[in-house]
Amino acid sequence: MTIPGAHENPIAFWEGHYARMTNPSGGRPSAILVRFTEGRTPGRALDLGYARDDDAIWLAKQGWTSTGVDVAGSALDAARRAAENAGVAGKTRFEQHDLGVSIPDGKFDLVTAMFLHSPGRFERVSVLQRAANAVAAGGLLLIGAHGSRAPWSWADSDTIYPTADDELTDLDLNPSEWDRVFVGSLGRTAKGPDGQVAVVIDTVIALERRMSGPRI
Repeated sequence: MTIPGAHENPIAFWEGHYARMTNPSGGRPSAILVRFTEGRTPGRALDLGYARDDDAIWLAKQGWTSTGVDVAGSALDAARRAAENAGVAGKTRFEQHDLGVSIPDGKFDLVTAMFLHSPGRFERVSVLQRAANAVAAGGLLLIGAHGSRAPWSWADSDTIYPTADDELTDLDLNPSEWDRVFVGSLGRTAKGPDGQVAVVIDTVIALERRMSGPRI
């Protein structure tokens, strides 16, 4: 579904979206993030399209130095306040980027893109390829996406969601540079904006960049 304004002015669209979110952030990280990062040695983390960034704050609490990115200034402000309240302002950084144009410079030990979708036209594949390029040797690329439609979703009811393998194929990454940690689907119980509850499917791509060249 393409919503008017989401493509023509994405900053204004997402500013309006966050302004309508009257409930405070729940402070809970993504279940996918927790599952695939617990036990990893903390380093530099990059969280793309973070909204109010419970994920970056949770990572900072685990010892990571986290950079969160979003296009909306109101999301940046909310994330900074939440980081201060959580006592991790010194371990977090929040930057405003249109992901179709840029992401922060540098290499990161963890790059996450959790449910990085937009109701407007969005070059998702190129953004995720840029995310992959930002992963340091030995680092983890973690992508979570919708694999089914929640009842409260803005997506059309007949939306067909790609599988994790489909998305990985579209990314066209060099297989000699990556090890698969997990590529597939996971089910979870989700809660909607008005307290609705439904079982949904998430697709997950978790890849670790190899420390050296191709294995023989």
